[in-house]
Amino acid sequence: MPAEDYSAIHCRLDELLAERGMSLTELSRRVGVSLVNLSVLKNNRAKAIRFSTLTALCEVLDCSVGDLLSYQPE
Repeated sequence: MPAEDYSAIHCRLDELLAERGMSLTELSRRVGVSLVNLSVLKNNRAKAIRFSTLTALCEVLDCSVGDLLSYQPE
């Protein structure tokens, strides 16, 4: 993978959804973010995330930013 494509920030969306028994489709409906965009985030392919999206995800998943995103150096 090219260096510019590497990010040490990883999204734990899959784990949080599993813990809450929630589907990506339900999360999409509840936060108002497209399924495609959530899938990009879930698969660690996102280049950026809006604070408004991050806020909505944390509200719906009842978590903190640190629960959702983790730093994992290479």
